[in-house]
Amino acid sequence: MRALLFLSILLVAAAFVPIVTAQKVVTSVSVGGEPTGVAYDSGKGELFVTQVETDKVSVISDSTDTVVATISVGSEPKGIVYDPANGEVFVANTGSDTVSVISDSKNSVVTTLTVGDSPNSLAYNSGNGEIYVTNADDNSLSVITAANNTVVANIAVGSLPRGIVYDSGKGELFVANEDAANVTIVSGTTNAVLGNVTVGEAPLGMAYDSAKGEIFVANSESNTVSVISDSNDSVVATVPVGSTPYGAVYVPSTGEVYVMNYGGTTLSVISDTNNTVVATLTVGSWPDRGALDTSRDELFVANQDSNTVSVIAVSSSSVTSISSTSKGVPEFPFQFGIAAALTVAVVGAYLAVRKSRDRQEQARPADGAASP
Repeated sequence: MRALLFLSILLVAAAFVPIVTAQKVVTSVSVGGEPTGVAYDSGKGELFVTQVETDKVSVISDSTDTVVATISVGSEPKGIVYDPANGEVFVANTGSDTVSVISDSKNSVVTTLTVGDSPNSLAYNSGNGEIYVTNADDNSLSVITAANNTVVANIAVGSLPRGIVYDSGKGELFVANEDAANVTIVSGTTNAVLGNVTVGEAPLGMAYDSAKGEIFVANSESNTVSVISDSNDSVVATVPVGSTPYGAVYVPSTGEVYVMNYGGTTLSVISDTNNTVVATLTVGSWPDRGALDTSRDELFVANQDSNTVSVIAVSSSSVTSISSTSKGVPEFPFQFGIAAALTVAVVGAYLAVRKSRDRQEQARPADGAASP
């Protein structure tokens, strides 16, 4: 009985050990120049990182996590996106109202395009091979055809457009308008504005969840993330996160969205199954934007104030307890249920054994009685 009770205690204690997905910061790469934007080049296995202070782009090899090249671009480069069809990287130069086009085979600028006022973020339209650029100070999008690197259209959107993401499932662009506290939806086929969705205060970065058909919007002044369903273009959830969320990246292998909390040194990890924060990771200071290295299942995050890029393993193949670089939120309701079930089972077994023993005692002949 004592052994049974001891086992019960161990099972209950084990049920309350914090369990989280195995997110882990594996290294940090020094780049300098206030890194802001990150794009993953799947053709070369390299990361391109904009440096807003030095007007350069650093190229990081994902096999060695080291800087292998540095490229001069326009003034105050921020947003960046990779064009897989042409092996080119497009950089939004906020200070010079231009977009630099980098050849990934040469690691050099092959052309520079004039766009709108204060270009900030970019998105690649995989449906037609066009690049969309948000122009924050003239409330527009510039559309670039990647076939010959020319601006082919300008689209009026909301006030102070910042973040942009392409929804491949619907063939639509979602644009975060910081001053308007809404998201403009643009057809990726006709370039027509299809409507607006109200979100939190000062929306910035966004991520498209291809598995759920949802868009996650980082609301920098609300400290929340709005989740938009692309099936009805409405907000289906609002998730509290860390201080001043800026960027967001979706990880298909885990069904999670990583949100960069620019107001501190953390990332909030949201599960798309229940739209709740399941972990918080510590990175560098002022994490701005990030990009997923799909070949290695690693997330690269630009830490603007630390002049570093954090490399995070996002694999779901194992679980681990909370550590200094993996600060998860314990699943207490789930674990409490396990503990309760284990306790009931063990106590039930204990009572059954006691009842059986009592029956045996009652059936035993008294001292001195004749056996039948």
